[in-house]
Amino acid sequence: MRQIPLPIAGFEAAAFDNFLPGANASAIEHLQTLGTQAAPVYLWGTSGSGKTHLMRALVHRIEAQGLHAGWFSAGDAAPWPSDDAWALIAIDGCDALDADQQHAAFTLFVEAATRGVPVVATGRVPPVDLAVREDLRTRLGWGHVFAIQPLSEPEARAALRREADRRALFFSDDVMDYLLTRFARDLKHLMALLDRLDQFSLATKRAITVPLLKQMLAEERS
Repeated sequence: MRQIPLPIAGFEAAAFDNFLPGANASAIEHLQTLGTQAAPVYLWGTSGSGKTHLMRALVHRIEAQGLHAGWFSAGDAAPWPSDDAWALIAIDGCDALDADQQHAAFTLFVEAATRGVPVVATGRVPPVDLAVREDLRTRLGWGHVFAIQPLSEPEARAALRREADRRALFFSDDVMDYLLTRFARDLKHLMALLDRLDQFSLATKRAITVPLLKQMLAEERS
């Protein structure tokens, strides 16, 4: 009989300290020093490259200072509210915004410019390639634009090892090799896989091995 594990937190909340910079040091430095009256910032890259993590890390830093931020994404139906108390406006997934959301995003840009509030946004493609209204595309692209680079294989290995160590999990080289050679080096999904593997190990009361990983994947497919 399997033990039902107690709910535990997943990998750490998004923060600059738990983001492996790789080739993205300049983007991280800019976000960490972002102040009021700053030009817009647009982060773009493939899914799982870490752009949303970085924007969440910025919001967490703002909130830790006792300030407030507005967060919007393609999952939020328009119209979008506005609040004079916001010290930052974050818009995630600009490449997926529908017409109403694009109008809402443009309106937020105008209000942010009036009040001197910085806007940070993300998307999977650079501003010039966004299929959005021209006035929004122009505003997304006139500030600082950073291409967020995915981790290399050694960097992804180091990130997984660090997270395993934080959880006090033992990962053999065989398990690490299996993860990195059979799955994309998409840190978002690799960390989610690690979270499921941790839970499965607790439920089965077995150490994390390649056979255990294969069993978990087989049961997920069935």
